[in-house]
Amino acid sequence: MPHFVIDCSEQIVKLKSPQEINKKVYDTAVSTGLFIPEEIKVRINPFQYYMTGNTSNHFIHVFANIMEGRNTEQKAELSKRIVTELKVMFPEVPIISINIRDFERATYCNKSMV
Repeated sequence: MPHFVIDCSEQIVKLKSPQEINKKVYDTAVSTGLFIPEEIKVRINPFQYYMTGNTSNHFIHVFANIMEGRNTEQKAELSKRIVTELKVMFPEVPIISINIRDFERATYCNKSMV
């Protein structure tokens, strides 16, 4: 169920392959014990055109969409672990961030539910 969507400057996928980046986020999410590994989805969107403030600094931002039910401490730990791993992987990238959004169980629907 969790979806990790990685937005980044195009240069990021030249420094490391998209597969390496996706695997790092996937492995970090698995390591938290919060999710069923087979349900974790990770995608990456490299951007050629962007602005970060009034600069063109390279960036990585992860949008984590997870099913409601985890507490604030669990989500904070997930955020810190993912940013820490990406910081190690990309020490030269000045902007690395994440935000976590909860899906509402009552309004979530997928193909197998209809």
